[in-house]
Formats: sequence, structure tokens, C-alpha cells
Amino acid sequence: MNNENIGHPPMRVDARFRPALLGQTVVVIGGSAGIGLETARRARMEGANVILTARDGGRLEQAAKELGALQTATFDALDRGPLERFFAELITPIDHVMVTAGRPHYARLLEMDLPEIRRALDEHLLLLLQIARNAVGKMKPGGTLVFMSGTGGRRPGLGLGLIPTVTSALPALTASLALELAPVRVNLIAAGFVDTPLSATILGDELEARRSQLRATLPIRRVVEPADVAALAVHLMSNTALTGASYDIDGGQQLIAR
Repeated sequence: MNNENIGHPPMRVDARFRPALLGQTVVVIGGSAGIGLETARRARMEGANVILTARDGGRLEQAAKELGALQTATFDALDRGPLERFFAELITPIDHVMVTAGRPHYARLLEMDLPEIRRALDEHLLLLLQIARNAVGKMKPGGTLVFMSGTGGRRPGLGLGLIPTVTSALPALTASLALELAPVRVNLIAAGFVDTPLSATILGDELEARRSQLRATLPIRRVVEPADVAALAVHLMSNTALTGASYDIDGGQQLIAR
């Protein structure tokens, strides 16, 4: 039987199905590795221009070259001066800001000294306020601030430091900013374990054991990857009905007894 011509008309591509972020500009704070880099990749695939910032200039240069970034800036996001200058000197209006900067700090609360406590609050709470204040004047109506949090801190435990406190505070902060900054939208991604270079640094020799445990126990039977989080982030940017909410992505990790 000859199947070369079976009489079907050629498939038509609906013009409505265009790249989700075509012509938009996405800023990724912490965009040189892990979730930030993968979000920038996904945004580029969806037609966006990307502006990347990071502390590590070498990794940032490599990421910018790979993605054809519109602009880059090397600075520590916790340093107020460079952060303010970065947004003040942006040469183009922006549509979305994704914030992935920061890392967890594990310790017993009463063993944390005051500088550690301040840094934990700065890195996971006050930083987001600073970014919101500086970014909003540069953002187009309907744009999005996308923040990152975690699900692990929802259960208090020894050695988690301020993580449960910050985890509880971030959804309220997100909702409040969504009201204050409207029509700019604000959303929060709460992730479980994600297989990133940061996770590898924290776990060290225990990384492979953790991966194996999650593959065996998670309902999805695999480890959550940066690309999974990036897909959610881009969806939050493109779906203009979403604001003021928190979105979990953990592969069902919260459903499993510890």
C-alpha cells in the first residue's frame, strides 16, 4: 500500500499558538546556574529577551553567551547599592523579574548569632521587598514578579533555623505585594528538592543517596529538575490571570511521611 499521499489536507498552524513570551523582556536575578539559568533558557525558547544578573562573573558570561542575553550585570543581590543601580540603569522597560538568588541557612535558632539572623532575613525576605521596590517602576503593566521559596520549611524541625519562619511569611508577602503593585502581578513558587548545583553543594557525598530515595518514593518516580520549575515560572509569566498566589512544585514530596 502506498501511503505517500492519502488525501489529508496540510496541517494549518493556528496563529494564536505563538511563543508565550514573544518580544517580552525577562530579568533573572541569579541567572547563571540552576533554576535561574533554566528559566532564562525557557524564556528564550518562548521568544523573550533575557537580562541576567549573578555574583559569579565567569558563569554569568558563559550563560549570557549561550543564551544571547540582552544585558548582564555582576553583583551580589544583597548589596543594596548595586541592586538599585542595576534597575535604575536598565535601558529598556521590562516585563518579568524572576528571583532565584539566595541559599538556605541551616542552624539551631538559639545558636545563630545576630549577623546570621540578619543575613537569613535579608536573603529570603527583605531582598524580595528591595527588588519589588526597585523593579516596579521599570515594569510594564501586567508584568510579573516571580519569587522562589520552598516546601520543606512548612514543618518546623531542629536545625532549620529561620527557614520555617520565612516559609510562612512569603505567601503573605506575595499576596500583599500583588495588591500594592497591581497591575504588575506577583507570584511565589514553592519548590521541594530540586536537582541543582546548589543542592549538590549542600548535600555533597549524600547527593546520590538523596536522588535514589526520591526516585523510589516520590509519586512521580523521578527527581524534580530545574526545567520543571522553569516551565512553571514561564507559565506564571504568560498567564495574565495569575497573581498573589503560591504554587507548589515538589513531585508530591509533601505527601510522603518523612
